[in-house]
Amino acid sequence: MKLAFKILRYSGLAFFFREYFQRNKLSILMFHDIDRKTAKQSFEYLAKKYNIISLQTYLQARQSGDLKALPSKAMIITFDDGHKQNYEIYPILQSLGVPATIFLCSGIVDTHRHYWFKENKTGQSTDSLKKLSHQERLQQLDAAGFQPEKEFEERQALTSAEILEMKSAIDFQGHTVFHPCLPTCTPAEAKWEIDTSKQELASKYDLKINAFAYPNGDYSDRDINLLKEAGYQLAVTVDHGYNDANTDLFRLKRLSSNDTSNMDELIVKASGLWGFIKKLSGNKPGHGWTDEVTPAKAKTLSINK
Repeated sequence: MKLAFKILRYSGLAFFFREYFQRNKLSILMFHDIDRKTAKQSFEYLAKKYNIISLQTYLQARQSGDLKALPSKAMIITFDDGHKQNYEIYPILQSLGVPATIFLCSGIVDTHRHYWFKENKTGQSTDSLKKLSHQERLQQLDAAGFQPEKEFEERQALTSAEILEMKSAIDFQGHTVFHPCLPTCTPAEAKWEIDTSKQELASKYDLKINAFAYPNGDYSDRDINLLKEAGYQLAVTVDHGYNDANTDLFRLKRLSSNDTSNMDELIVKASGLWGFIKKLSGNKPGHGWTDEVTPAKAKTLSINK
């Protein structure tokens, strides 16, 4: 696979995608939990090849209707979950002048609770668990010894002190309380995750919460309506692609870096080329719960009645 990324990079296709397709679009790049070395090489490259702007700058441009004010090859850097290693790369972001948004799980940051997908000892794949109803997934995890509020010896997420130190330069936003797959939740469960996350982050850290990242990238029309009711102004998905003046603010597209330390892979994925190839091959690089009733969604809809 490394050879494939190298070939794609030096074929000139990644350059073409960046200079042609991305020039007048907004790209949002997704990370999760990269280390200092990966962060340094990644953001040094991205800062040279793209004009990195903040999520709030983009929101203001959309609200004013003046996207021409945005630079060419505009890119937003995002991190999902709030992993503790995000604090270690904070000095790198600062030194390079790279703005970033970190979407926090309010019930996990500043605790020794763990992300359920990192503690899956059920014997089932994490992807399989994501397809279960919210309560079924919790029951399977509980039988394997994991509970969302269980405190462990080691923490996985940012502390309150780290968030407060970083908030002058980092845009912290919402990512639910415990990172469920929202479409598998009942309406009451989804509403609690969305509303409580916003309230806890705002009250504890004095943050202005107006943006949201769908856990696992899964969302439905119901979840979008719940976000609007809660006062959110935009949401990011993991649906592949670029954004323009017509992109639904609650279905903003992102490009996944896969937290790679391989620069060839990063360059190809940041350009959107990799996702384009996967689409051509019939594999979806991102996923969202649309109005199409698939067998998996039909099961969820029956659960949530």
